[in-house]
Amino acid sequence: MLSCPVAARGTGDHWHGEQVLAVLAPGQGAQKPGMLTDWLDLPGAEPFFRWAGAIAGADLLELGTTGDAEAIKDTAVTQPLVVAMSLFVARELGGLPGPVAHTPHTGRDVVITGHSVGELTAAALAGVLSVEAAIALTAVRGRAMAAACAQTPTGMSAVLGGEPDEVLAALERHGLTPANMNGGGQVVAAGPLDGLAALKAEPPAKARIMPLPVAGAFHTAYMAPAREELEGLVGGLRPADPSRLLLSNADGAAVDSGTEVLARLVSQVTSPVRFDSCLATMRELGVTAVIELPPAGALAGLAKREWKGSGIEVLAVSTPADLDRARELIDAERGRSEAEHLPDWRMVVAPARGTVSPAEIAEGTHLPAGTPLGCIRGRREEVNVSAGYDGVLAEWLVHDGDLVDAGDPIARLYPEVTA
Repeated sequence: MLSCPVAARGTGDHWHGEQVLAVLAPGQGAQKPGMLTDWLDLPGAEPFFRWAGAIAGADLLELGTTGDAEAIKDTAVTQPLVVAMSLFVARELGGLPGPVAHTPHTGRDVVITGHSVGELTAAALAGVLSVEAAIALTAVRGRAMAAACAQTPTGMSAVLGGEPDEVLAALERHGLTPANMNGGGQVVAAGPLDGLAALKAEPPAKARIMPLPVAGAFHTAYMAPAREELEGLVGGLRPADPSRLLLSNADGAAVDSGTEVLARLVSQVTSPVRFDSCLATMRELGVTAVIELPPAGALAGLAKREWKGSGIEVLAVSTPADLDRARELIDAERGRSEAEHLPDWRMVVAPARGTVSPAEIAEGTHLPAGTPLGCIRGRREEVNVSAGYDGVLAEWLVHDGDLVDAGDPIARLYPEVTA
């Protein structure tokens, strides 16, 4: 049984219509030849990438300027290259990355999430890891995953469009795993190369198959050796708790503990990326503007398709010319007093689709953090739900046997606030 504690999440109604900013950190596959070139005119850029390369054990400056598509496809170097680029531009925007002085609520108006290895970028932006630790851990992750890829020929392909149930059935028929549920009508299939070839030859109805420039079946059981290596390493780190709202790829829930963030960073190596759930959470939180850090484009595209017609501004920071607009969006988020947007209650939401069985807990009961609140039974798994913080159960929003989707509210909790 998979245990997925659901951490605190708010709703748009309790942000009083103010600007709520989301920052997205891309993952592997977003890289492009020469992607650093336009950024090297910025002050401190060249020394930053030389320093990041020394930490990662790779010449990131050369790879990001003169490396061809094949060179930057190598998992061992691509991952630290992508993370370092995102972190540099975040630093250039000011105030990110790194911890901020905060009360329990300060920083909750900024929502941060990454895609796959971008979760390490996000962890640094939320103050869980230092920039140095994030780059070093990314480099280890990349080398370990490259070694795992070398053991068995595997790959990944994006499935664009099609009916969700038909897409999942086609993947199962060809022995493939839905490694990324990205939202915006995109699922990424992962597994043996012959299975991917069969999927391309016989795609689901109304779906298009696009092979991805990655070295193996990430986020599947094929990456078990890499996960084991990371498990033996992260015990030496001392993470801080997130100082900004940090969403997890595991289920789209916010994570309040630095230790839990690290645990999820390790487990995601062999677990599916649920970026669709992250998009659903951001919509629930009332996000009004989104900045995707470079190498940008893929996540911004997913958000635009998923939120079509919502009026949410989505900015892909693709070149230095985009920095001015990004700064305007950041300034708009910062330009109000903290007292205007403190949430007075929080929601517990479903981490997966299925039938809900709420625990027998009376409304008004005090709940210590970690209290089991029930489970979600889906077609393939059963997921536990628990309180992510101390609070009082204000209201159940579901009944036993109700069908819920990932991100649907289950219960309303009043957080316990200390004087």
